[in-house]
Amino acid sequence: MAVVLGLAPVFAIILLGYLLRRRESVPDSFWPAAEQMTFYLFFPALLLTNTVQANFAAQSLGGMVGAVVAAVLIVLALAIIAARVLKLDGPATSSLIQSAIRPNVYLATATAAALAGDPGLIAVSLCIAVIVPLVNVISVVALIRCAAPGAALPAGFAPVASSIARNPLILACLGGLTLNALAVPLPPVLGPLLQILARAALPLGLLAVGAGLDLQASRRAGPAVLAAAGLKLVTLPLITLVLCSAFELTGVPRLIAIMFAGLPISASAYVMARQMGGNAPMLASAITATTIGAAVTMPLLLAAIG
Repeated sequence: MAVVLGLAPVFAIILLGYLLRRRESVPDSFWPAAEQMTFYLFFPALLLTNTVQANFAAQSLGGMVGAVVAAVLIVLALAIIAARVLKLDGPATSSLIQSAIRPNVYLATATAAALAGDPGLIAVSLCIAVIVPLVNVISVVALIRCAAPGAALPAGFAPVASSIARNPLILACLGGLTLNALAVPLPPVLGPLLQILARAALPLGLLAVGAGLDLQASRRAGPAVLAAAGLKLVTLPLITLVLCSAFELTGVPRLIAIMFAGLPISASAYVMARQMGGNAPMLASAITATTIGAAVTMPLLLAAIG
């Protein structure tokens, strides 16, 4: 029950975002601006302040990172097998791969804060710093290999590396980890300023997640979307659970690793698919289906593991 109560406000804010967009309570032009401010300003401020102040020595986070990375690689292999079994074309294969491994980091941070407070935020920030670059590289490689002929593909790996290196979420995590390792605190004025900005990240990010839901797209769900939802919401967290046991993880690191694995798909997957020749309509369906499905699967999974 505690898990359900902890997650209920998170999904309630997502629902509120959907209703605000559906009823046009705010202008449509608000949502792109809100997403940009969250991605480039509020969320990096949250990640930076958390990692700078974190006491990583107090938690066994090495095993957590190993578990989440290994689980992603295993599910990547399963997604490739599933694409062949379903006889998907190249664009759909790339979208299935993205669907199986890309987490919604806004929901990750809000859920970690709701379930485990500051220790949860510390652990999930480390997950983001490691997993976001990894899944971006995998997704781009999948799109390059599978996208339809004529798609606008990057020439070589340099643009991919540049895009990842300029990701504000990754930069914020790496900057915070560096300052933490050097024992350098945030300076006066800047530190409190970032903390104020960070408070806007979770509510605005979750509202934007809800505003982006497309229930009409979810009704077009076919075998590929169902496979994507199964891999992302069930298979990945169960594999992570097994790996957590193998790494003898307990407490907050175990909770955050499994929670992180059970997240719905990131909306950025749709943008990447649309720009690089993936199956964007399939991803729109999968994002909505997994976001709605996660409201059921995440509480059940986390309640079951205690």
